Amino acid sequence: MPEILIYTSSLCPYCVMAKRLLDRKGVMYTEINVDKELDAREEMMVKTKRRTVPQIYIGGLHVGGFDELYALE
Repeated sequence: MPEILIYTSSLCPYCVMAKRLLDRKGVMYTEINVDKELDAREEMMVKTKRRTVPQIYIGGLHVGGFDELYALE
């Protein structure tokens, strides 16, 4: 199973929905909360060229946000 990385923030409903979808699928993921880790938002913006969360990577491939993750299901 490829590694899943998800950038989130604490008050983001789409982040909650993305994590619930992944949990329902029983897949493990690494969460980086951009509110709690000082340089995480800047890192995310450099990698994705986007400011919004969630931003999801599966096996190093940038999937996008919740809508794109849901579409993959």
